[in-house]
Amino acid sequence: MPSGHNNFSAHSSQRDGRLPLSTHFLIHAEATFTGDDPPANRTHANAERGAAELNPAAAKGLILPPPISAMLGLMKSITRLILTFWAVLALSAVLAGAQRTTIVNLASLPEWQVQKSRNVSLNDVRQWGVQPPVDREYGVTRVEIRTYVKGNQTIETVLEKTPDPSSAYGLLTFYHNEKMKTVKGMKLAVIGPEQGLMARGPFFVRAIRPPKMSDDDFRFALIAIAGASPSKNSMALLPPSLPSEGMIPGSQKYILGPVAMQRDIPTLPANLVGFQMGAEFQSAAYSLNGKPVTLMFISYPTSAIAQKQFAAFEKTLGVNRKSGTNAIYGRLKRSYALLVQDAQNKEVAIRLMDRLKIEQQVSWDQPPPGKPVTVQMFHLLVGNVILVLLLVGLAVLAGVLLFASRRIAAHWFPHSDWARGYEDSIIRLNLR
Repeated sequence: MPSGHNNFSAHSSQRDGRLPLSTHFLIHAEATFTGDDPPANRTHANAERGAAELNPAAAKGLILPPPISAMLGLMKSITRLILTFWAVLALSAVLAGAQRTTIVNLASLPEWQVQKSRNVSLNDVRQWGVQPPVDREYGVTRVEIRTYVKGNQTIETVLEKTPDPSSAYGLLTFYHNEKMKTVKGMKLAVIGPEQGLMARGPFFVRAIRPPKMSDDDFRFALIAIAGASPSKNSMALLPPSLPSEGMIPGSQKYILGPVAMQRDIPTLPANLVGFQMGAEFQSAAYSLNGKPVTLMFISYPTSAIAQKQFAAFEKTLGVNRKSGTNAIYGRLKRSYALLVQDAQNKEVAIRLMDRLKIEQQVSWDQPPPGKPVTVQMFHLLVGNVILVLLLVGLAVLAGVLLFASRRIAAHWFPHSDWARGYEDSIIRLNLR
């Protein structure tokens, strides 16, 4: 009797210890017959030969590449995932933007509208009392002129961008003079016969007052243009104020450089203050016994710098060594230096310096101004997710390009190492 066996099996393959990306099929056909083949065996043999003709690589036991449909399905899944992520990211950006706060509210109320806006330089606004060297010393980086209209009334505003709220506050104190007065119901704002000045976050706003406009109308216009007060975060970044009791209005100054120092306090040499070492200078005039007395408060980064500069004051100006109306009295406390000029005697100077209480305390780090901490953490997490997705996308793209190049090489260069995947190559290391 004819005898024989036929084995048609399918199983996963593992070549060279590497797991394949997908399940591949190996077709093994074995037949041993003697005599005439039975019909059933001939049917199996014909099926095997047909399969070998349709897929010669499979007949030889080679690993077949994953089908194109599977690759397209994978790419569709990745595309859907990316589109879903970007949709969620766009929605999150809208929600985060709803929580964003604006330091300068230049969006006018309905009765005052912005007619036009243009960027200019500091030299272009000199006619409104701007001193370009001083403003540059406070770090002004951008100047913009905005025109607001309400019916037949027009207000020109000059908006100066500074590095931080303290610089904008310094500009406000520098241009504040005795002709100006504080505005009721507003903070860090003063008005005068010709213009109004405001500090809003890192912005210094100068509004030109229209002729014959009353104080109330001008105040309402300023509130509509820049708001009644700065944000709490901006106020927290301002330097400590000097004692307000007995202070002459418009005399308080916050100075960050020698140019403003020479123009506002010419009696004190600017080179002795030490602005190049990070000094911050404040001064104010007080009325004591009917006479003006100037209190100066200088803050230094470290106590060592303060001691060095105070020694220079003592040597050059004779601090605490002279008496009379032209004498200068002073005190050094930690990293702060206090000076009093034009005092009648030392006792008057000491009483004025005693008004300024200096205490040392340890405080927790303050959260950064601007956006809430939760929004900043959300942006950090979103940035990390975007980075990971970009890296994954680049990896997928590299895999697709690698697969495509192998297929192209197999079609045009079937005998190349790249097409055959270095299966039959021998790696030689020419080590000497």
